[in-house]
Amino acid sequence: MSEESLLDYFREDYAMFIEAGFVAVKQLDEIAARRLFKAAELLNPDNPASQLGLGYIALHKLQVNEASKIFEGILKKDKDHYLAQALLGICYMMSKDKMKKGEKLIMDAKAKSDNPTIKNLADVCMEWADKDLKKRDFSPLAPTKSGESEEE
Repeated sequence: MSEESLLDYFREDYAMFIEAGFVAVKQLDEIAARRLFKAAELLNPDNPASQLGLGYIALHKLQVNEASKIFEGILKKDKDHYLAQALLGICYMMSKDKMKKGEKLIMDAKAKSDNPTIKNLADVCMEWADKDLKKRDFSPLAPTKSGESEEE
């Protein structure tokens, strides 16, 4: 069987590879998640779902710069990818100097998308910003001073 016919054989399973990748992320199995997203990328290189998954891994690891680059790359190819836009907004919200830009991206994604998941994500993010992020004098990723609790 040729390589192309083998890829054709698995193309119908593309969605399964993506879903399994996100399950692996939830199970904290980064190696499996990366392999699944990369396999999906081989099957359908034009679909941004595999890149979205890799960005999601980076965001879970709080590698905000890497995640931002991935989500920005998705948006360069598809400015209407509202999930990537909302996730990029989350990345920006973790930086004090980009927080307002992040909020704007999230609210814009919510306004333009019909997807209830994106709308819910936006609501949760804005609640998080109001409850936690806006009250802090520092980035949520910055270490606290010794002796200072996270609750202060």
